[in-house]
Amino acid sequence: MKKRVLGRTGLEVSELSLGGLFVSQHGQKSFEEASGAIHRALELGVNYIDTAPGYFDSEEVLGKALVDVTAPYVLSTKLGGRPDPFDPKDKDALRRSVIESLRLLGRDHIDILMIHEPERPGQHDWWNDWESVVGPVTEVLADLKSEGIIKHTGLGGTTVYEMIRIIQTGQYDVVLTAFNYSLLWREAQRYVVPAAKKQNMGIVIGSPLQQGALARRYDLDTAPWMSIPRREQYQQLYAFLDEIAIPLPELGIRLVLSDPDVHTTLMGARSVEEVEQNAAAAEAGPLPDDIVARLDEIAAMVPFRPCEEPAGLPFGWQYKGPGSL
Repeated sequence: MKKRVLGRTGLEVSELSLGGLFVSQHGQKSFEEASGAIHRALELGVNYIDTAPGYFDSEEVLGKALVDVTAPYVLSTKLGGRPDPFDPKDKDALRRSVIESLRLLGRDHIDILMIHEPERPGQHDWWNDWESVVGPVTEVLADLKSEGIIKHTGLGGTTVYEMIRIIQTGQYDVVLTAFNYSLLWREAQRYVVPAAKKQNMGIVIGSPLQQGALARRYDLDTAPWMSIPRREQYQQLYAFLDEIAIPLPELGIRLVLSDPDVHTTLMGARSVEEVEQNAAAAEAGPLPDDIVARLDEIAAMVPFRPCEEPAGLPFGWQYKGPGSL
């Protein structure tokens, strides 16, 4: 698998990487199935794995699955959500969370430690001062880095505009941006990626398939929650798929990998089969320019999220009217 340099970290990472959320109990798989997916990813050349304390038992699953792996790999995890109740300004608790991550992962250091949801005060209020974007967590990260417990620092978030201000401080080595760079959602492409590139940060894209919303085709008539412009956009995308005969998940992965400013893209694979499908998509390489241009036109139909659109598109959920999602 092709590798790219992860910004100023200097780390060479596979252009397709493994997200740890779905190798946890959230993925509803046995340990054997999760371990199989992890090992198959490594066999196919994946060398970057991302996890977090908030991903259920993902750290523990990865620690057990990777115990006998001797090939080098890059591992990132996060601060946030542990212990419960979580106080993002408790320095001792933050350090204990890192020590727990090391224990669960079976590691003596962490390659990249990210602040989870640094841009969403409704999630975790990390900062004493939102103008200078400093807080106890910045002191903890500096201490851990000086002690060699972590090698690099990062930001892992799911929104765009507040993230830019944090990126512009120049304090962090890597940014992981999820749910906003895919076939139909491009906010990160417009704003996060250029801001991170100016800082020579490593750029990681999460959820290029929008956690399943772009993994397969859906019956749009069963999605009454969908806005009119989003529905029309989906219809255009599906019609284009019929023209080019490229499977939807392959198209989604290859689109993001067509961007030379993106260093790695996380796959949320649950099984060996999904890992193999995603790896095959990556091996197919960047998309032709004419296909990218048409996909750009389709994405531009809805340049920003409709205000009533749910964060996770609820295909297959029972709709009970406005406000029920």
